[in-house]
Amino acid sequence: MDEKGVIHGRFQMFHLKHLEYVLAAKMHCKKLYIGITHPDNTFTASSPNDKHGVTRRDNPMTFLERFEMIQGALEDFGVQREEYEIIPFPMNRPEYITQYAPADATYYMSICDEWGEERYQILKNLNLNVEVLWRRTEAERGITASEVRTCIEKGENWQQLVPRTVYEYVLSHGIDQRIREYAKKGFATAEEL
Repeated sequence: MDEKGVIHGRFQMFHLKHLEYVLAAKMHCKKLYIGITHPDNTFTASSPNDKHGVTRRDNPMTFLERFEMIQGALEDFGVQREEYEIIPFPMNRPEYITQYAPADATYYMSICDEWGEERYQILKNLNLNVEVLWRRTEAERGITASEVRTCIEKGENWQQLVPRTVYEYVLSHGIDQRIREYAKKGFATAEEL
């Protein structure tokens, strides 16, 4: 078992596949650092493969909201608070990644698309120890945050796609209304963040 592990994602709706990823990584290490990419609107996409990193519609939640959603879900699943940290993860500025995450950790990844392959190479180029937990095709990846947000936009049932605590958090903080508002306004550029 590794002493320290790191994962990363936008988590722009922390759903059950994200939880699967977090828990799989946690099984490999004593302490897990959960990196949130695009932590604020200065960290926008830097690659054409990062298709969801630039619009307000794709990034409706703040760093703090994502932090609290992840923390609530992990608490509900019995992960002890001292076993993980939640940190910013500036994927678009890789030279700063080890300002937030330990360089001597194992960086666990789930790869399902070209952007995943590119991120893998970025981390390898930083001489970090990267371990791929699984590679899946886009068809095999399962639910995505984009799909969850689309369900919310259309007023469809999405409760079964996210941890219970995330569903409650989204409703209690009006994030579902924000997602529908952003979709209605058609936000499409980083400047609108």
